[in-house]
Amino acid sequence: MPTDDASPDPDFSIRRLWYLRGVRAAFSVPGLILASAFIGFAGLAKEAGLTLVQTVFMVGMVWALPAKVVLVGAILSGTSLPAAAFAVALSSIRLAPMVVALVPEMRGPRTPRWVLYFLSHFVAVTSWVLAMERLRGIPRDLRTSYYAGLGSTLVLVNMVVVGVVYVLADSLPPVVSAALFLLTPMYFLTSLWGSARERAGHIAMAIGLVLGPLLHLVVPGFDLLGAGLIGGGIAFAFHLLSRWRVKS
Repeated sequence: MPTDDASPDPDFSIRRLWYLRGVRAAFSVPGLILASAFIGFAGLAKEAGLTLVQTVFMVGMVWALPAKVVLVGAILSGTSLPAAAFAVALSSIRLAPMVVALVPEMRGPRTPRWVLYFLSHFVAVTSWVLAMERLRGIPRDLRTSYYAGLGSTLVLVNMVVVGVVYVLADSLPPVVSAALFLLTPMYFLTSLWGSARERAGHIAMAIGLVLGPLLHLVVPGFDLLGAGLIGGGIAFAFHLLSRWRVKS
């Protein structure tokens, strides 16, 4: 009997199914909170004098919200291009451990490296938290398809949100924009706390919450860096001590 050459490849059909499941996962409470934060960013970008095209392009290319805020702040202060690029890169270094933790969870026995490099662009706190919570329940060969749907949808939806809000920014009260923008750090804190798999992560966040305001009074320019180094160092030492106790 003749075969139907137009029938879909079973492997492609399964990957498309998991891609669509990733798309659906993006439409969640975390995704809604992230979109609300981008509402505030759209107003900030417009106040900085960025055009609609520049603002939407920034969302797609830079993606991580804190890095975009750093870039807009550099623009407002008249910082040179190399200095602005360095500041954005420095703020994005925090994503490197997330990529290192997520890539092994996504990698399958047949996953090309270029796919992992491409998907790393979508790594930010929201997509990382959602992926780390759900990837272990997905067949390893299909995890990249799922994350591609999740990450790309978060980016594209927020590009649309920023574009619409940019046009309507003049009618949005500044207080509302600021309040929506502050939802993001609150969500990041609660999500990271809930997704932490070891007590060391909770210790690092608790110490950071205490040291952050204190160091801001002493060394305002290095408060976040100092809190991160001290809190992370103490938490790592606690982790090593806990492992040593278990082995002994």
